[in-house]
Amino acid sequence: MKNLKTAVAAYATELAMGLGAGLVSLGVGMYSLPAGLIAAGGFILAGAVLACMGGGGKH
Repeated sequence: MKNLKTAVAAYATELAMGLGAGLVSLGVGMYSLPAGLIAAGGFILAGAVLACMGGGGKH
């Protein structure tokens, strides 16, 4: 259980970003399915760019 808490704390920002992107894509998809897919693709691309750039990890 301690390992789970440590992992959640370490990845809290990424989890929040992913959950937020998923919820926005779901909401847009409820309005229009193609728009939801486009929004999800945009979030995936943005996440990939952020992952490639790195961000504040211990080096």
